[in-house]
Amino acid sequence: MRNKKIFVIFLLIFTVLLSSFTFYAYQVIFTPNILVEKDDRIFIVSEDETFKSLQDKLHKHQYVSDMVSFSLLAKLMKYDENLKPGRYRLKGNMTNLEAVRLLRSGKQAPVNLTFTNIRLKSELAERLTSHLAVGEEEFNQALERFIENNKEGFNSNNVISLFIPNTYQVYYDISGEGLIERMLYEYKQFWNEERKAKAKNIGLTPLEVSTLASIVQAESVKRDESSKIAGLYMNRLKKGIALQADPTLVFASGDYGLKRVLNEHKEIDSPYNTYKYAGLPPGPINMPTIHSLDAVLNYEKHDYIYMCAKEDFSGYHNFAATYSEHIKNAKRYQRQLSIEQRKARLNNQN
Repeated sequence: MRNKKIFVIFLLIFTVLLSSFTFYAYQVIFTPNILVEKDDRIFIVSEDETFKSLQDKLHKHQYVSDMVSFSLLAKLMKYDENLKPGRYRLKGNMTNLEAVRLLRSGKQAPVNLTFTNIRLKSELAERLTSHLAVGEEEFNQALERFIENNKEGFNSNNVISLFIPNTYQVYYDISGEGLIERMLYEYKQFWNEERKAKAKNIGLTPLEVSTLASIVQAESVKRDESSKIAGLYMNRLKKGIALQADPTLVFASGDYGLKRVLNEHKEIDSPYNTYKYAGLPPGPINMPTIHSLDAVLNYEKHDYIYMCAKEDFSGYHNFAATYSEHIKNAKRYQRQLSIEQRKARLNNQN
């Protein structure tokens, strides 16, 4: 009888313990534990991450409600022995099981890599790597190796043409070489057979199109003028007339905030001085957009070889086929500019 009571008591204790363990195990595995009261958040696992540093980040930035249960399951699933660097999207009310499975799988949330308005090769690293694991030095080294070994004609002057402004999805842990390879792939996708045929038809290489497009882009803020301006410069190239593009003097001067080009700037001895040297400069003066590139490939056919700002200060230009027409346009602009300057002086005096 006594043995029976002991057995019953043991059975009750075992049942309670088993129930408690089962309940805790259920909580560890299936109870929401990640970002209980927060929206989805990005969590970065660094290249040199340890399980301890990962735990510290999860706790410090309040990614996890119960760190003990998360850590227990992570160790049971051997995630602590197999961390995978990357950028992960942890969703609100995720369970430990869902979170550990995601982190262990290496299934990253891609980075939207967007870039435009870059002028110099030296600016590329900072702009392209700011949200990626790859450092600027690694990127620059990869870029120099690419310049040295590529077969597409890229050099230090024109390599900015490789980067077609757009938004691309890449993974956080992409390497410097991997990023360059991706940009080369996208460059070749852009320069498909149709665009290459158009470039050939107008007598330019893709790299020359990029250089001319950068000048067109710098000349006007009005997108609907781009193809007309491209046509003007194509006319000058065909006739062997120097481009005389003021934006190239700004680039040659190195003073990129220069507002007014003077005669002294036209004396700068630089291959980018298109007043002094005919033809295209050795590379782009900025990173031309897809719109600007296509404006050159589909340039407007006309006889214009001169342009100057419109006298209404709209940002548009007056175009001319002869120098005498151009002088008339320029005088109208200067006359109106003088009137506006006088008005401004009077307003300041009052």
